[in-house]
Amino acid sequence: MNLKHLQYFRVLAKTQHYTKAAAQLYITQPSLSQAIGELEKELSIKLFEKVGRNIKLSKYGQYFLTYVENGLEELEKGERNLQKLTNANTGIIDLAFIFSLGADFVPSIIQSFMEANEGGQVTFSCIQGTTQNIIQGLKEENYDLAFCTYAEHEPEIDFIPLMKRDIVVITHKDHPLASKDSVELKDIAEEKFVCFNKKSLFRPVIDQLFSDAGITPYISCEVAEDTALVGLVAAKQGVGILPRSSTLDLFDIKVLPFQEPLPEQIIYMASVKNRYLSPVVEKFKSFIERNSLN
Repeated sequence: MNLKHLQYFRVLAKTQHYTKAAAQLYITQPSLSQAIGELEKELSIKLFEKVGRNIKLSKYGQYFLTYVENGLEELEKGERNLQKLTNANTGIIDLAFIFSLGADFVPSIIQSFMEANEGGQVTFSCIQGTTQNIIQGLKEENYDLAFCTYAEHEPEIDFIPLMKRDIVVITHKDHPLASKDSVELKDIAEEKFVCFNKKSLFRPVIDQLFSDAGITPYISCEVAEDTALVGLVAAKQGVGILPRSSTLDLFDIKVLPFQEPLPEQIIYMASVKNRYLSPVVEKFKSFIERNSLN
């Protein structure tokens, strides 16, 4: 069914006058008559009836008009929304990030971007998760961009390094180590630990630290994300090792840097290679890239 024919039908149904409708549509009257004739032929029904020199909608034309108006309104609404989504100053950015970035890093990035694009009408749809879940969501087109750690064996994903975070020890405030300003790995060898579970990409880092130091840790609790780990440490269920973030400042704990040099955790911006991104997402991505470690 020809979309223009439906648009012509809607205008003619409202004016019920061929000359006026043709003028509104900027077409000739014969062109309008031909279009309506083709539509009636396709539907096998008369949409208009003659009343003297004028016309009016037939019973079936009135019935059909309701569906045409609803359908065209939905299409026009979709076109308007699509234009908003593909505008460099408006639209939605679907953003995913690991749990520990929700308190400071992501809000700060969004604030900086919005201040740099004053007057824009951008909406962020934010989802938190583990790096594995986030990368899977990127590949399934659930997210446009993500902030996460590096994942091995992901050739489809482009990882751009953004920042580094030190690895620290945390204890509850009444712990004997809380009186120190820093610690060595040997100082915590006999402690019980609250640790990330084996699905976490940070877990191999911790396991390697213990292995290199000849420590066999006693793990009292395993968790999936930072907030649970910090909460359990604050509840005196063990000490923890994790990357430094401002989330730690929200809990009644002591944060202790390591005396010996340890590998830092790097946070990346992840996106799917060679995938189309809307103008507003490209604009946000370029803004982040200008502030990356590269």
